Parts: sequence; structure tokens; C-alpha cells
Amino acid sequence: MKRGKKYVEAAKAIDRATLYDAVDAVALVKKTAVAKFDETIEAHIRTGCDGRHADQQIRGAVVLPHGTGKKVRILVFAKDAKAEEAKAAGADYVGGEELIPKIQNENWFEFDVVVATPDMMGVVGRLGRVLGPKGLMPNPKAGTVTMDVTKAVQEIKAGKIEYRLDKTNIIHVPVGKASFTEEQLADNFQTLIDAINKARPAAVKGQYLKSVVLTSTMGPGVKVNPMKLA
Repeated sequence: MKRGKKYVEAAKAIDRATLYDAVDAVALVKKTAVAKFDETIEAHIRTGCDGRHADQQIRGAVVLPHGTGKKVRILVFAKDAKAEEAKAAGADYVGGEELIPKIQNENWFEFDVVVATPDMMGVVGRLGRVLGPKGLMPNPKAGTVTMDVTKAVQEIKAGKIEYRLDKTNIIHVPVGKASFTEEQLADNFQTLIDAINKARPAAVKGQYLKSVVLTSTMGPGVKVNPMKLA
């Protein structure tokens, strides 16, 4: 794969054989984010879990203390008083049954997170085929199926992110923007790691965090020492 000049220059600052402390890794990622836009800083965490087993699944959510730096658009499926509550809390879109054809037939996806009250899950379930593959299906573990729509909307707006294993047992999540200070990024990263450590399934034996890489949208990855994150 041919890399651009900026990437090649940035990569020179990183020693690929080194496992960095979290603070040093954050500083390097920030320094090597040289694109013309405000790059997203992401964490890619390979775990010792085997997601094929139900007792080794990891899924949850955590509120990053400094948010993600991204404006999140929220769609809430609710009716009556709960719909009003969602609007008052700052949800971008609120509705019910009438949104199904809009999403299914018109391919409308002007939202980043979907929240639903439990009584609306029958309706939302009909969208499983389109929402599921995009990772947008509401889930009780992630706090997106709830009667407390106010809390759900406020937390997501404040920087709540969802983490879960992909098919290769890796967790991919944003931890902020390149414009954040090193302290803000380090804080967010540590909060995420604490949550993932807490979510360790009892069935997982041996090393839990196998490898941890911090990277910016266009920049090279920086390896973090997983042994120091346990």
C-alpha cells in the first residue's frame, strides 16, 4: 500500500518495535496527526476473548469525561409522554411506527445512535436487518433500550460511547480528536480501559488485553504496552 509523504514523515517518529506507556503513546499520536482536518483518535484493542462463546462476549458503554469531540445525532423511538421527554432532552429525531418506511425504503440514516423505550422494541425489531449490520440496533447492555430516555440522550450527547467485540475479537472505539489536549485524550483513554477491564468475562483465561494500538484517522498506529493497562 502506497503511503503519502505526510504519513511516511509521521511514521518516522514512531518506533514500531516499542510498546509505549499510555501517556507517551497519546503524545505521539497527537504529534503524528498532521491531516488538514481535525482527526479522530481511535483505540483498537485486541482481547483474549473468543466471541463465539456467549460467556466471552464484551459489550457495554462508557461516558468519556471529555466527550468524543463529535456531534452525535440521536434518534429516539418513543411515544406520548416519553416522546416529549426525549425531545426536551435534546434528541435530534423522535418518532415511532411512521419512521419505519422512511428508514427501510428511503434509506434515511441521518442519525448516529438509536435509543428506544422497551415498549417500542417490537417496532424497532422490524428494522433489525438494516440497523443491525450498521451497529445501530438499540441494546439494553449499552443503555439504549430504556425508559429513562432523558438520561440516555444526555449521556450520549455528553460523550457516551459503546464498545463491543468485532468478529476478530477486537474493540474499535474513538477516544477524542487530535485537537484535544494530551491530558484530555489520556483521561478518555484511561476511562475506556478501566471500563473494558471491568467488563472482563470470567471465562477468559490468560492475557486479557493482547494488544492495544492508538491511531489517528490518517496517521500511523502507536502500540501501547498492554501489560501496564491491566
